Amino acid sequence: MKYLTDIIEMAKSKRTRHIVVAAAADDSVLKAIQISVDKGLVTPTLIGNKQKIINISHNIQFKIESVEIIDESDPMEISRKAVSLAKEGKADIVMKGLISTGTLLKAVVDKEKGLRKNNLLSHFTLFESKCYHKLFAATDVAMNISPTLDEKINILNNAVEVMHKLGISNPKVAVIGPVETINEKIESTVHAALLTIMNKRGQISGCIVDGPLALDNAISKEATEHKKIVSEVAGDADILMVPNLDSGNILYKALLFMGNALSAAIVTGASVPIVLTSRAASVESKVMSIALAAALD
Repeated sequence: MKYLTDIIEMAKSKRTRHIVVAAAADDSVLKAIQISVDKGLVTPTLIGNKQKIINISHNIQFKIESVEIIDESDPMEISRKAVSLAKEGKADIVMKGLISTGTLLKAVVDKEKGLRKNNLLSHFTLFESKCYHKLFAATDVAMNISPTLDEKINILNNAVEVMHKLGISNPKVAVIGPVETINEKIESTVHAALLTIMNKRGQISGCIVDGPLALDNAISKEATEHKKIVSEVAGDADILMVPNLDSGNILYKALLFMGNALSAAIVTGASVPIVLTSRAASVESKVMSIALAAALD
């Protein structure tokens, strides 16, 4: 796949998903829901200040007469109700609206009433860039601050699971570091080497892992040839696995704001996809994120 519009077409080919929006009284969120409804991707339930939701919908000409609106103002209670609908099987996707990420995720990870499925929740972003020959993912650029080796295994497996659901049966994972050689003083290179060995020994499956690879070698065949790197992954990565939140978030924002890339982002590792875009994300990016969540079986 080369374009995020391919994800929209994939979502359209499947059943229409039910999405619950936590704190929906936000212009860009409701506009994204409106577009997604018009495309036949989702049917929504909106939770939040009912009058504000109605007012915003009227201003953007979003006809919500048949849409269920749950009137609630308390952020924690909004989050609990959104999660509860998903847990009860009444929603296929949870979307963050005008609410803090921490508040929503607190409800998601609740041991008794939450949606945790895997050992670790992680953020998955799919990018479309004019500088690359296909769609590629980056993980984790928004949640896990300084993951341990075990946490990186979970992050990697979460990302691979998403790629499988998108039809990429054996994604190429580049474990990113500042250099291509293993340096015991640079923890990311040691982790990368261990992940690569674990993949070769079958302890991590369903993908091809190589690292450490500097970013240029992960995405540029020319760079790999210049440095004489022989790798199935180098220059053709499907997933860029970053060392930590610092580097991942910088990569994410550099791609969006300096590289004009388009993105779709979800939190994975829960029993349903969670659309978790930043408040600064464009309406288009929010629509693409909804489409990504709707495309997953």
